[in-house]
Amino acid sequence: MIRPVLTEVGIFLIPFAVYAMFLIATRSGVLASSSWPAHLIAKLVLGSLLLVVVSFVLLAHFSGAPPDSTYIPAHIENGKFVPGAEK
Repeated sequence: MIRPVLTEVGIFLIPFAVYAMFLIATRSGVLASSSWPAHLIAKLVLGSLLLVVVSFVLLAHFSGAPPDSTYIPAHIENGKFVPGAEK
C-alpha cells in the first residue's frame, strides 16, 4: 500500500522539482523567497493536482487484468514454485 502512495507523492512533486531545476539552471537562487511567489506556488499545486488526477485515471483505465481473464495464484507444482499467472 505504501508504494502507490509514494508514487502519487512523487508525481505530485514533479512540477516543483522541475521548477527548482530551472532555478538552479538560471542561477536564480532556489532558496530565495522571491523565487517562490504565492501565485507561482498556486500554479504549481494546480499542475501537480492535474498530474495526480491524470495518473489516477490512467491507472484505473490501463491497469489490472484483461477482461474475462482468470488469475491463478502462485503455487507449488511437482515440488517447484510456479509464479502467479493470468489465463
